[in-house]
Amino acid sequence: MKKILLLLLIVVPALEIAVILLSWNTFGIALTVLFIILTGILGAALARREGLQAIRKAQLKTSQGQVPGNELLDGICILIGGVVLLTPGFISDALGFLLLIPPTREIFKRLLQRIYEKMVYSGNVYVISNQNGRKY
Repeated sequence: MKKILLLLLIVVPALEIAVILLSWNTFGIALTVLFIILTGILGAALARREGLQAIRKAQLKTSQGQVPGNELLDGICILIGGVVLLTPGFISDALGFLLLIPPTREIFKRLLQRIYEKMVYSGNVYVISNQNGRKY
């Protein structure tokens, strides 16, 4: 896992720079900078809207006495998508938008759920039950 993270920390910024330079050469510096700024503004607005919606859904589930597990995964994806959109670059912007759009976010939520389940089964995360038998 550490090797993959290290590889991503080296490869992704290099790819981002290459794509920005390609865009710069193709469209010019003004359009490239404008597009980066516009994707940031649009991404922030989308992250805010989706985040507020996820909070409302989580509050509703909680008020009904249910654990908002799916809504928490939505919130994690939205948070990561918003943070990724703050970094300048077209690849990170594409990933950020994929995390913010509900149909594509489902793919990432399933991935996060599988990672969490692997951590539970390997003993890295413990699930504790309360008196009612619910697992958290």
